[in-house]
Amino acid sequence: MENHAVIKKTEKAEPVKERFGIREKTITSIVILSVFFIAILVAGSLIHTNSLYVDLTNIFIPPDGNHPFGTDWVGRDMLLRTVKGLSLSMKIGLLCSATSSLIAMLLGIVAPLLGGKADAFVSWLVDLLLSVPHTLVIILISVACGGGLKGIVIGVTATHWTSLTRIIRAEVLQIKEAEYTKISRRFGKGNWFIAKEHVLPHIIPQLVVGTVLIFPHAILHEASVTFLGFGLPAHEPAIGVILSESMKYLTSGKWWLAFFPGISLVMVSMMVNSIGRNIEKLINPKSANE
Repeated sequence: MENHAVIKKTEKAEPVKERFGIREKTITSIVILSVFFIAILVAGSLIHTNSLYVDLTNIFIPPDGNHPFGTDWVGRDMLLRTVKGLSLSMKIGLLCSATSSLIAMLLGIVAPLLGGKADAFVSWLVDLLLSVPHTLVIILISVACGGGLKGIVIGVTATHWTSLTRIIRAEVLQIKEAEYTKISRRFGKGNWFIAKEHVLPHIIPQLVVGTVLIFPHAILHEASVTFLGFGLPAHEPAIGVILSESMKYLTSGKWWLAFFPGISLVMVSMMVNSIGRNIEKLINPKSANE
């Protein structure tokens, strides 16, 4: 009997221990990323364009103590260019992910509550945008908007709300059929009351996770479209611009021109994606106990 009790107690403790581990891991990741974010944003803001001066006496210097990321074809320090580019990509990613989440929240709540043609149209629009490669749509929207920062922000925002909208819509449809929602209807409560009192508190976890997971996709799409020449202009110190410019020098062995900016962008994307997945495990009891 005692052994049986110990086994049962251990089995109960395992999910709690696992959940605690995920929570600690998530909090640690968030703290590290927040410090990294703030450091990059502040450093990027402090780096003036004049700091990226041309120095033809220091062209193509490999990574060393004075230039950890090396220098480019006109002697500019690649560390400064990378930090400046990451800062710009992060700002664009934050803006696009926040705006996309707002669109997803509005459409994901309003469409199923209204039902009928409104819900059918939103579902059709989501399916349409998900069936077309995002990069292609972003390029078309960016070109139509005149390119530059405005074009890339509108393009990325317009293509990254769809998946989160589908998730929120599915949640709202379940809430719409719940007994407490039907009781509210019988008492004469309208869509606004139901959205505010029943829907919003329920979808906040999905909204938080969705916003975090949109961010890495947003910065990678911005960089890829800029790399192809349809995003930010060439004079901007963006990661996509840096990677595009470095391509013609890779065959001559100047690997650091693309390696450090590229790996920095990928690391930021992976860190944010990892945090999003860990938050998802915390708020989802099933995945937390797996």
